[in-house]
Order: sequence, then C-alpha cells, then structure tokens
Amino acid sequence: MKEFWSEFKSFAVKGNALELAIAVVVGNAFSGVVNSLVADIITPVIGLATNNVDLKTLMYAPHAGVIIKYGAFLQAMVNFLIISLSIFLVFKLLSIARKRLFRQGEKAVPPEQKPAQERLLEEIRDLLKK
Repeated sequence: MKEFWSEFKSFAVKGNALELAIAVVVGNAFSGVVNSLVADIITPVIGLATNNVDLKTLMYAPHAGVIIKYGAFLQAMVNFLIISLSIFLVFKLLSIARKRLFRQGEKAVPPEQKPAQERLLEEIRDLLKK
C-alpha cells in the first residue's frame, strides 16, 4: 500500500500531470469565452445575413413521425469551426510570441557566456553546414 501512495505521489507532482491540470482549467475558461463569442457576436451577425434564420430550428420531415434536425448539426459544425479557428489563432499568437521571446533571449547571451558544451555543439553544427 505504501508503494501505491509513493507511485501516486510521484505521478501527481510530475510536471506533465500539473501541466495537464492547468490545461484543463484554461481550456474550460477558454470554452466559455468562445461560447460567448459564438452566441453573442457571431450568431447575431449570421442572423443579420440570413434574415434571422435560427439554424437549430431547421429540419426535414419526410414522413409523419420522422424528423431530421439538420439545423442542429449545422449549428454544431459552425461552433466547431469557430472554436477550432479560435484555438488555432491563440496558439499561433503564442507561437509567434514564444519565438520572439527566445530570439531576444539568444541575442542577450554573449557566446563566451554560453556553456562549453553548447559552444562545442554550435561549432560542430557550423562545420557540418560547410
């Protein structure tokens, strides 16, 4: 039993588990923002363009008692596309910011202050390029 708790403790305090927990919390908060974006901004604009047609109410009834609610599916697809685009844009902006930050960090460190192993690897890389 002691081994179980030891393994659990090492799992729970690993960086990956903590990062995953943080990602879930941030993702949950982000979904609230995206849901508000869809419901409060994008859907009214789509309503203006489509003369206030609510996609969720669109349906097809080929026979009595058989109803195909294709509008709910269309609304889900629109939500998916907007959420995917929003997540892509956030990660794209974070990627650009990270590249700029690390580029600035690299310029700030003079070559003589870098560790010997890093300088040696850079020399090997430069020789291989030639």
